[in-house]
Amino acid sequence: MKISFKLNGKRVIVDTDPMKRLLDVLREDFNLTGTKEGCGKGECGACSVIVDGKIVNSCLFPVCQAEGCEITTIEGLSDGEKLHPIQKAFIEAGAVQCGFCTPGMVLATKVLLDKKKNPTDEEIKEALSGNLCRCTGYVKIIEAVKKVRRKK
Repeated sequence: MKISFKLNGKRVIVDTDPMKRLLDVLREDFNLTGTKEGCGKGECGACSVIVDGKIVNSCLFPVCQAEGCEITTIEGLSDGEKLHPIQKAFIEAGAVQCGFCTPGMVLATKVLLDKKKNPTDEEIKEALSGNLCRCTGYVKIIEAVKKVRRKK
């Protein structure tokens, strides 16, 4: 089945099994390996992408549902070599250790800040609650979000 959607700002068409996971299409068909597979069950957030302004676990999202959608992966956040302010804040705050959860955390932060320019600490924690990190203890990740929040 041919499926058409906007991926990181560009219109794309992929001819694939309509029930193939979006995660696999992104990694295998478009070589966008920033989206990671963690649990494969929608529980860890490592595979998070933005679909039409909402954070989505791409491991649970059949690519047929992407028809006509706008999808942003971690690769689509930066402008070439120029990092997005959220990515910079994560680096500056030391919120990146192994890096496995980072793409999902960064994209969840973007969705939050697109909706709410000055979220409370509780709103930050809620927005990141679908993303598990086994390295940082979340303190530096929350610091990074606050750093971006202050700049807005």
